[in-house]
Amino acid sequence: MEYLNFIDRCKYIFGLNQSISAPTAEQIDMLYTLAERMLKVNESMNLTAITDVDGIILKHYADCLSVSEYVPEGAKLIDVGCGAGFPTLPLSIVRSDIKITALDGTAKRIEYVRSTAEMLNLDNVTAIAGRAEEYANKPEYRENFDLATARAVAALPVLSELCLPFVKKGGAFIAMKASQGESEAEAAANAIKLCGGSEAEIKKISLYGPNNSIEPRVIIRVAKTSNTPQKYPRHYSQISKKPL
Repeated sequence: MEYLNFIDRCKYIFGLNQSISAPTAEQIDMLYTLAERMLKVNESMNLTAITDVDGIILKHYADCLSVSEYVPEGAKLIDVGCGAGFPTLPLSIVRSDIKITALDGTAKRIEYVRSTAEMLNLDNVTAIAGRAEEYANKPEYRENFDLATARAVAALPVLSELCLPFVKKGGAFIAMKASQGESEAEAAANAIKLCGGSEAEIKKISLYGPNNSIEPRVIIRVAKTSNTPQKYPRHYSQISKKPL
């Protein structure tokens, strides 16, 4: 990946998406290093199918950074099902004020996220391998975060039961979805209510790319208004077979 081309494309694509705060020159350098690292590891580990420069900048970076406006200053955040580190890594680069715990059930991916954060000197990232429904029942994690995020992990009724138990009262759960997110929010209304959330707030956004391309997205924010009953989350087999 050619460095100067990446810099130019990054400036161009964020210029098309002015509703998203553009990264600084130093942050763009870090995003370039992250892209280089991801593509190298992707040769031996399945991290992403998006490998072109514009795709990485638009569909990974701009997409992930679209949630920054929902993240309060100094927030403590858990990224559930972080996968290849999205939104964990881009968000931690542009928001050094927040602390992010990256959680995923695949140990190899978590090791990639941990080692990449270390390489980038991101001391605001902690990466742990484990199942969300198990960690949500640990006292040091349960209702201990200002925010929980999830990007392209599972259907919203399932995600709500997995994520809301991590969030303290007064915090929020944020799901990053493609265009089907609005219908998922309707299906998740009962799960959200049972797990202590308020009615979902839905924001439709568009990511603008080269050649007038448009990528529709939906950001769903659920405020945590009451404590999650201790019986939630259930075992994943129950969650997936019979969503709330």
